Amino acid sequence: MFATARRLAAAGVLGLNKRNADLIMIHNPRHLYPRVDDKALTKRLAMEAGMAVPELYGIIHNQGQVRRLPTLVAERESFVIKPAHGSGGDGIVVITGRSKRKRDSYRMASGLLVGEDDLLHHTSNIVGGQYSLGGDPDTALVEYCVEFDPLFADVSFQGVPDIRVIVYRGYPVMAMVRLPTRTSDGKANLHQGAVGAGIDIATGTTLAGVLKNAVVDEHPDTGALIGGLRIPDWDFILQSAARALEVTGLGYVGVDIVIDRNLGPLILEMNARPGLNIQIANGAGLCSRIDTVDEIYDAAADAATRARISRDRFAGEAAGPAIA
Repeated sequence: MFATARRLAAAGVLGLNKRNADLIMIHNPRHLYPRVDDKALTKRLAMEAGMAVPELYGIIHNQGQVRRLPTLVAERESFVIKPAHGSGGDGIVVITGRSKRKRDSYRMASGLLVGEDDLLHHTSNIVGGQYSLGGDPDTALVEYCVEFDPLFADVSFQGVPDIRVIVYRGYPVMAMVRLPTRTSDGKANLHQGAVGAGIDIATGTTLAGVLKNAVVDEHPDTGALIGGLRIPDWDFILQSAARALEVTGLGYVGVDIVIDRNLGPLILEMNARPGLNIQIANGAGLCSRIDTVDEIYDAAADAATRARISRDRFAGEAAGPAIA
């Protein structure tokens, strides 16, 4: 065990303890956590900063408002219900259409039909805190259902892929795309079985993928190659991620972005405690990139400049999964 730890440290892999002590505790003041832990607040701050986010149809604040759900979505064929304080994708319901025979039956991303009473019950559970951090009472967000870019059609199972960018002191330092699978139930969550594919931060091109702890070249459900995809609007995506510093005040943050086929890149959410599996997906450690940012940090640089510097400084460092 100790030999493995030493080998990973020598490879520049950022560990959990070092992340917590040197990055989160120092660069993420706790009083700013609500800016990312509350998805409704995150959305409002992003909108005030002129950033593109999925449209919010409404918020259900308490049990007495749960019955408003059918009215909120009366004119919507597709929508998403999510807990404002949830994590790991738990509690999120994606509705992609309605039954042609029964207007009060909804089709989930999995293809299953659920009744209106089922959605009301689920929304009630969200408000009751079943999916919130700490189990506290929560609010339910009802928002636009992203239609993912055709680029990902062959490397995603049912759900919407998202792009995670780690931003340190306003500089994007590492990125990956999370690809839903049958095992993850269509969710872009690595712990539930989604594939994580590293991204060459200089070019926006995907590398090979990681499924659990195994390196994979093909998507497990579709058989399509994971590497070599050129992500559109990559410069804009990096600039948007870099702006997380100004929007949240956090110095170490994960920014999750989806690409809508009609609307382009949209900020989905942000995370004050981003996980470390992104290093496995990229076959590279975060430590050297963190050190590089500390050396070149310029408080006067704007987001576009910081994104450009990151592309230049981390060019050629893409390796693909290799760390073990």
